Amino acid sequence: MDTSINAINTFLNDSQYFYTIAVDLNSVYSYVSPNYDRNFSFGRGTLLGQSFSVTLHPEDIEVCAAAGYRCLQHPEELVPVTLRKHDGQGGFVTTRWEMQATLGPDGSPSGVYCIGTNISELVITKDKLGHAETQLEEIGFIQSHVVRKPLANILGLATLLQTTEPNPELLDLLFTSAKELDQVVIEISEKTN
Repeated sequence: MDTSINAINTFLNDSQYFYTIAVDLNSVYSYVSPNYDRNFSFGRGTLLGQSFSVTLHPEDIEVCAAAGYRCLQHPEELVPVTLRKHDGQGGFVTTRWEMQATLGPDGSPSGVYCIGTNISELVITKDKLGHAETQLEEIGFIQSHVVRKPLANILGLATLLQTTEPNPELLDLLFTSAKELDQVVIEISEKTN
């Protein structure tokens, strides 16, 4: 590894947020940061010397390999990729990476260097925001369409009651519309829980 990569590794050696790894042309880890081992070796020692694919979600192996291939084809480019990694508990965390080819003394690619971080909280938050947006759209529709019917009935009946003698049928209609409106408000409240 060249001196600039060694400086980056030293700088990030104790990072709690970033992982640094290098993969050689045989698709095995030639360098793994302590944080990467801590998060993805699951107490089985180091990942150094193992295939890059051991930490990946099966569907992401091809995605990762394609990103690595792109690095080797375009060594001047940083290649971004999002990958799911085993979490050690039967699930996965979502990680975001930037990769770039490392070059040997003759200037030809010698592997791929990667820096990444866990973005699972970001992904979960985006999903929650998307769900909340859907709920708000549903509530907006309910308020503009469903709430208006019983409210219009109540307003109309109240106007009639102001100008006429009390009528049991009008009072029943008013009570029914008020109950409908109350039910709609309850349903809106339930959507927010």
